[in-house]
Amino acid sequence: MTSRRERVTRTLVLGALSAFAPMSIDLYLPALPALERALGADAAAIQWTLAAFFIGFAAGQLLYGPITDRFGRKPPLYVGLAIYVAASIGCAAATSAGMLIALRLVQAIGACAAAVTSRAMVRDLFEPREAARVFSTLMLVMGVAPILAPLVGSYILLWLGWQAIFLALAAYGIASLAAAALALPETHAGSPERSLRLGPVLREYARILAVPVFHRNVGASAVTMGGMFAYITASPFVFIELMGLAVDTYGWLFGLNALGLIAASQLNRVLLARTSPRRILLGTLLVQVGASAVLLAAAISGFGGVAGLVVPLFVFIACLGLILPNASAAALAPFAASAGSASALMGAIQFGIAGLVSAIVGAVHARSAVPMAAAIALCAVGGLALMPKRRLGPR
Repeated sequence: MTSRRERVTRTLVLGALSAFAPMSIDLYLPALPALERALGADAAAIQWTLAAFFIGFAAGQLLYGPITDRFGRKPPLYVGLAIYVAASIGCAAATSAGMLIALRLVQAIGACAAAVTSRAMVRDLFEPREAARVFSTLMLVMGVAPILAPLVGSYILLWLGWQAIFLALAAYGIASLAAAALALPETHAGSPERSLRLGPVLREYARILAVPVFHRNVGASAVTMGGMFAYITASPFVFIELMGLAVDTYGWLFGLNALGLIAASQLNRVLLARTSPRRILLGTLLVQVGASAVLLAAAISGFGGVAGLVVPLFVFIACLGLILPNASAAALAPFAASAGSASALMGAIQFGIAGLVSAIVGAVHARSAVPMAAAIALCAVGGLALMPKRRLGPR
């Protein structure tokens, strides 16, 4: 029986592990225009440093899933975080866009260990409905990253330069490794009989993917999450380059959207006591479609200026605070013996779609907010279309 203090400490550490992706992405977002100038690259090349992270974060999770089921949760976590720290230091020393893209890929592969492990540990420790509440709490913790990271990143950029941003990420990796070693128990002793050969691993992933509760919930959450990454990829150029916002003002704007996501994730905890996860998902997806339609109309017409984009973006991002916890808990519920593999496959699908959307938005680099808004609208409609047609997952 864990004490309240231990439970809070573990939740904070799991939240920190869950936050590796937003920390690694959001802290350096304000530096994207500066990286263009420093590395002598165009906007498309610099945006590939984002896409490379998404792709590495997607593919790398597929490696860690079976490994955490075989050897336990903590040893692969330690290895992954060590890779992350080394790659972050390498990013600070990058002298070209190509070098930075390659190191960001390696950095993402290291960060995967934290994402897979944190989700699998939640599944190890909690039943489905309680897991949805815990995922909401983790979003409160990890949501601090999108609020603070762009703000902190903008001031690090202004005071110390872009290299210091990556050194700060290395320090975050070291601190998280120490916290995990001291505060987290081993929640899965490992299964020595589980094979790591390619054939059995692929068959296990195919078995998981074939379960309707998994692929419908993951599909809906992954596509809507792709809309968020369209925003992450394009917004620095839309708001800083196109609309002329100051770097620190953009940081505050980005943090405001993250605050909406946090507030919605805590509203989810209240709603779960009154209604089913499916009802929450359906209602939220409908709201997202409406917000994305308003966003696209504002981008095409120019109506409302910055505010015309900011308001529907705020609503769209906030909706993810309701979608992701419920969809994640429902998707992982059937997989007690293979939570690591299920967690990895879910993350790979989510960030694979994010990487694809990011690459497309980056390739269609136009002096307009329309590509960003159109990608977000398509993702919102796609998420609603993939919504389970009947109840799948815990009530």
